[in-house]
Amino acid sequence: MQSGGRQAEAPGRGPRVLVVGGGIAGLGAAQRLCRHPAFSHLRVLEATARAGGRIRSEHSFGGVVEVGAHWIHGPSQGNPVFQLAAKYGLLGEKALSEENQLIETGGHVGLPSVSYASSGVSVSLELVAEMASLFYSLIDQTREFLQAAETTPPSVGEYLKEKIRQHMAGWTEDEETKKLKLAILKNLFNVECCVSGTHSMDLVALAPFGEYTVLPGLDCTFPEGYQGLTDCIMASLPKDVMVFDKPVKTIHWNGSFREASAPGETFPVLVECEDGDYFPAHHVVVTVPLGFFKKHLDTFFEPPLPTEKVEAIRKIGFGTNNKIFLEFEEPFWEPDCQHIQVVWEDTSPLEDTAPELQDAWFKKLIGFWVLPPFQASHVLCGFIAGLESEFMETLSDEDVLRSLTQVLRRVTGNPQLPAPRSMLRSCWHSAPYTRGSYSYVAVGSSGDDMDRLAQPLPSDGKGAQNMVKEEPGFFNLMKTGPLRTPGTARVRPWLVALPEARPRDPARPPAASPAPSLVPSPVPTPGPRPSPSTGR
Repeated sequence: MQSGGRQAEAPGRGPRVLVVGGGIAGLGAAQRLCRHPAFSHLRVLEATARAGGRIRSEHSFGGVVEVGAHWIHGPSQGNPVFQLAAKYGLLGEKALSEENQLIETGGHVGLPSVSYASSGVSVSLELVAEMASLFYSLIDQTREFLQAAETTPPSVGEYLKEKIRQHMAGWTEDEETKKLKLAILKNLFNVECCVSGTHSMDLVALAPFGEYTVLPGLDCTFPEGYQGLTDCIMASLPKDVMVFDKPVKTIHWNGSFREASAPGETFPVLVECEDGDYFPAHHVVVTVPLGFFKKHLDTFFEPPLPTEKVEAIRKIGFGTNNKIFLEFEEPFWEPDCQHIQVVWEDTSPLEDTAPELQDAWFKKLIGFWVLPPFQASHVLCGFIAGLESEFMETLSDEDVLRSLTQVLRRVTGNPQLPAPRSMLRSCWHSAPYTRGSYSYVAVGSSGDDMDRLAQPLPSDGKGAQNMVKEEPGFFNLMKTGPLRTPGTARVRPWLVALPEARPRDPARPPAASPAPSLVPSPVPTPGPRPSPSTGR
């Protein structure tokens, strides 16, 4: 079959390899392939004008803020992201210290510095600590179901609520205190939704929840931005590898394609782009976010993927977790404050009724992390997940700013609190090439579904290179997959879709108390910031 449309510039002899997606997984795949002499003809097709995907460091408020990935969770020798960052000299002395790498955090979000209730009073931090201890002890108990063939209840949320009801039988406080305890627990449920990238913990499967590996190390940041990791990987690639502004429309696979410049050669894969360009290839590695797969499953592959892969894509969960940055001329918080918790006293994890998003979307906001101050501004970073987060994306900046100003005035009990002077937010669900933030193992799916999605598709229908499951975090995908084993020059043609992130994601709130780093940097972030963002 002769491919139509415009032919992209054909490289020289040797197998042609395409990587679809220039996020960190795609860049990591390209970096490893470029090191092998058998794969000298490589192109990375990136839909946007920038590399990095859901790594996005923005120059705002006089410094650097992370619109996407924020922390390295578990920065220790077992973490490939930490290893790369250390290799490239991107981390501070404290993060690199052996002492920091040995700290065990358990992977749980640290306690707040202050907790505000919706009635405008401060919540006892002792009560917050008591509820956090209960909540995270129950989270830890979910590991007991790791190898269970069948669990009752099936979801993490239902399990947690069942256990909370049992504990409530022993509560002896007055009704108001019991109600406040439940409101604090509701906040912790919302925190876990941010951690897992889901709308509700009722959607997260219980049995595989304990698969996630928590590495030692106190969470750390990149002093000059996470983008530095992307830049260093990019610098290691040949200059002609990246092809920007090249969104892929359809991957035609398991065929026999020819091109005019190489009439005697056939290619098992033909990648068709939105602009009419075609790229024939022997091998293709697909690293696009699962949210994009879900949106374009019917048209992205021709012929359609095998049933087991289609079912895996449909069953694995994929949700949204966004950030909202608020800039203040003067801080209203204490100098040593690092984390502000917001507790809505009329909420409970045991109540399933949900108010209209228009009226209560902001109640899903878990609170704010205090970023280190800039020269002339002070910044809070809020996190919000789920349908409320997606609804927030549909609002104007003015509406979001107005709502959060009202929230802060209400919870602090100060109706005269000055409004933030500016705002920046992520919009990962609206981003056309992302369609969300990261994945989770949903009820009805398992870690095996991610493995099925990762298995290569050889053009002859026979076996090909195997992929190996690794975790945690989508950034670890740069270390996984067929790239582990195509070490010989004789490799079957394959089409690979790298699996999505497991939860415990690099953009979740930190497990430890240190606030995110926000340090002015003279290095500009490449590429304009789209609205919404294209990576996370």
